[in-house]
Amino acid sequence: PSGLINVSRMDSKTKPGPAQPAKDPAQQPSFEALGKLHHPLDPLRAEEISAAVHAVRLTFGKEHPASSSICFIECSLEEPHPKDISILPATGEAKAGPPIPRLARVITYNRDTNMTSEWLVALTLRPPGKGTRTKSYEGRIISQDLLKDVQPPLDEREYEEGERIVKEHPDFQAAMARRGITDMSLVIADPWCVGYWKPEDGPAKRLCRVLCWVRTPGGPVMDDEAGELVDNAFARPVEGLIIRVDLQKMEVVSVVDRELVPVPEPDPLRNYVNRQGYVVEDASPFVRPLQPLLVKQPNGPSWKVDGNLITWDKWTLRVGFTPREAMVLHNIVMYDVDKGRHRSIARRLSIAEVIVPYGDPADPHYFRNALDCGEDGLGKNVLSLEEGVDVIGQAHFFDMHLTDFTGGLVKISNAAAMYEEDCGLLWKHMDWRTGHVATKRSRRLVFTFMCSVGNYEYAFFWYFHRDGTISHEVKLTGTVMTGISTTGKAPKYGTLLDGKTLFAPIHSHYFVARMHMAVDSDGLGGNSLVEVNIKSESKGTHNPHNNAFYGEETRLRTETAARRKAECSSDRFWKVISDEKNRAGSNTGWRLSPARTSPVYARPDAAFLRRMGFVNNHLWATPFNPFERFPGGDYPNQSPRDDGLPLWTQQDRSLEDQGLVLWYCFGITRVVRLEDWPVTPCDTVGFLLQPDGFFGRSPCVGPVTPELGQGRPEVLHTPAPAPPPVEPPPVATAGEEEPIKAKL
Repeated sequence: PSGLINVSRMDSKTKPGPAQPAKDPAQQPSFEALGKLHHPLDPLRAEEISAAVHAVRLTFGKEHPASSSICFIECSLEEPHPKDISILPATGEAKAGPPIPRLARVITYNRDTNMTSEWLVALTLRPPGKGTRTKSYEGRIISQDLLKDVQPPLDEREYEEGERIVKEHPDFQAAMARRGITDMSLVIADPWCVGYWKPEDGPAKRLCRVLCWVRTPGGPVMDDEAGELVDNAFARPVEGLIIRVDLQKMEVVSVVDRELVPVPEPDPLRNYVNRQGYVVEDASPFVRPLQPLLVKQPNGPSWKVDGNLITWDKWTLRVGFTPREAMVLHNIVMYDVDKGRHRSIARRLSIAEVIVPYGDPADPHYFRNALDCGEDGLGKNVLSLEEGVDVIGQAHFFDMHLTDFTGGLVKISNAAAMYEEDCGLLWKHMDWRTGHVATKRSRRLVFTFMCSVGNYEYAFFWYFHRDGTISHEVKLTGTVMTGISTTGKAPKYGTLLDGKTLFAPIHSHYFVARMHMAVDSDGLGGNSLVEVNIKSESKGTHNPHNNAFYGEETRLRTETAARRKAECSSDRFWKVISDEKNRAGSNTGWRLSPARTSPVYARPDAAFLRRMGFVNNHLWATPFNPFERFPGGDYPNQSPRDDGLPLWTQQDRSLEDQGLVLWYCFGITRVVRLEDWPVTPCDTVGFLLQPDGFFGRSPCVGPVTPELGQGRPEVLHTPAPAPPPVEPPPVATAGEEEPIKAKL
């Protein structure tokens, strides 16, 4: 099909122009010819999304003239192949040759046929002409693939509509009445993906299962005109019900009231805000109030922003977004001062999946095994960051554009942020003989975004340090999932919260970082993988004092050999090495160092692992393939099998001299504490990427020899003003105890 639609850049009311003859994609103008409005890796702009959606809708309307059932799941950039974009020397400038077309990948769901389609849409920028005084974007369908036996991620509209029809269903209302609940405005009916447990859960139907909680009247309300109740509903779970909804037909399939389980009484400590909905601090004469903490940069930030291109200190990289992964970092490069050139580290970094399995075998907890990317989408659940709350100090914010379920345009302001922060000591040394002390403080560049998925909130951070370290950290917060303990005792698979019946089940969170490495390479070849384990030396004359230990390197030459687990007993880490040699004669490399991480505690034959077997290993490695994007495959929702890493790596492809993609699965298992209720203080998990033989010396020392130049003085931090003198407390004498107490 060749439907072409025009969408104005300046005036959304401009009518679509007439259809134009199809153009050969190879003849499209490059991004340079379009006035450098785009870099090939820039995320789709609002106008491009609208043009792509209109082109798809126009073509769908021609094929299905009597239907309006098309639903838009995702619209994102179809990223160009790395061979078309050079990492060096200017981090992403297009190579000479054929121009790079601007393509959008659109995923739609047809409610009439229960079918999923993938569309590839070519986007071009048309100069002002007849009928419009502004430039307009044109979308033309390149291909349409009709996919069988898959279900795309669920959408917020489906959640809302599913909740509505459940609460209106008479069987549900009767079941709630049995539990003493008749006010449906207090009920939360939360749709969850069904996963895959039996054949009827398969993708032939678009299904969800609904879990319920109840708010308590008289609790906190929002401070606005609506005054909506924000009482913590997770204090009162509803159990004994199995509710299934067909989201294609938008009808309740069944409401099974299998057991009458009493709803817990409201926990008096259930809320995390006051009656007016505000976050408050403790007020006690024995609690010292915190004073304002200000972060200022009087000379402005140290970074430079050019569109989505970021430069800071020695670092250069690009920022992108997708509906499934949220923030994506492209073309990560560091300048090597000693060599006088930029050097490549990675093509692409992202979080490709988030998995949350629960450890209670009882219903409804056993089936909660959410894939927050593949079943929902991190980008679709991004929160707008609030300056002074989520980000303190001088920051640069990035907006994100998406399509909603109907094809409308959604803008998420402040979807991500970038800022600098002091992070303590970088290095220090004192020569005790001379008393000479040398010190340098550390600073890092932070990229962050935050998502709200159900009861949990995740804050993701990529840190770029001055010593070359790239670290990733996830902060987990929100409120814990809850259930009912019918025995009134601490359950085996969870933690009793209120001393009566309310409990929180044990569960894990796993995150999969997808890292397309390009260590001193173009990301398409020249890299190999090594594992390092610390070993104790054997006994013998070569170890007369039995104190010897060493790092043993093992080459991981194939995909099956690279299915690895973290091992703290040997301080295991992995290195991506290049063909380039350092001054010591070894290969330059970049190290992946695990930090705190959990194994999978479920049995190997656990049913949920059929579609998320990638959590069984902490490390996977594959040669770069542009179609291998997500660890569980493109469509894990209701999938009866694992279409991702376990399947791909069965090919046992070579990892020698390749463009390598590392898939690092890291996680945390939470045995819930009382201190995690009613809202969880941030828990953290992450990992490190560090240069290992990449530089010839520490990259954060500076030029200390004449051959390296004069250098600049270190940036000094302005010393804080001296605090005012503190008056000594009065000394009590006989008969003065009461006045002193009053003063305190």
